[in-house]
Amino acid sequence: MKKAMTILYKVHNNLYVNLTNRCSSSCVFCLRHNGDSVVKGGDSLWLEREPSVDEVKAEFEKFDMKSFNEVVFCGYGEPTERIDDLLLIAAFVKEKYNKPIRINTNGQGNLINKRDIVPNLKGLVDTISISLNTPDKDRYNEIVRSIFGEQAFDAMLDFAREAVKYVPNVVMSTVATTITKEEEAECQKICDELGVTYRIRPFEES
Repeated sequence: MKKAMTILYKVHNNLYVNLTNRCSSSCVFCLRHNGDSVVKGGDSLWLEREPSVDEVKAEFEKFDMKSFNEVVFCGYGEPTERIDDLLLIAAFVKEKYNKPIRINTNGQGNLINKRDIVPNLKGLVDTISISLNTPDKDRYNEIVRSIFGEQAFDAMLDFAREAVKYVPNVVMSTVATTITKEEEAECQKICDELGVTYRIRPFEES
């Protein structure tokens, strides 16, 4: 494991924010198990330490922000582990660069923070992408391996249900090839019932 201070990194036309390596889950298919970066040959996303809010803000000055479509909170950790700092940085990005904000999350933010964080996303977050992973609670526990155990699956669904009230675009995703077509159909049904978009994301090995 090679550590660095890669706070912001580019993937396609988006700029990603790597706030923390802490995560309440240890998903069996997570890229962290296979390498140091989401991009082959890219800088390590294992942080030497968590950057301060001011350090993150300063990093944006190094990039041509006009060239990016979105700013995405997603790194080698669960971004809602630092929800208060995330919100400060999102407000800064909105005010200074007027860029759409997305959070990629495991949907366990309310459990992590021991409070309902979803209303705080209003007006700051344009898209939230929540890892559904599987339609089955028992299977979810097996593959996600959350520190919250049995609570995690229902809390994730509740998080999505609440997010629809405050975030314009709510997406739930599974990873291609990790579940059957029948299970994907069940996931689509769950998403339809929650009123969110279902996305099957590609499995990427670093």
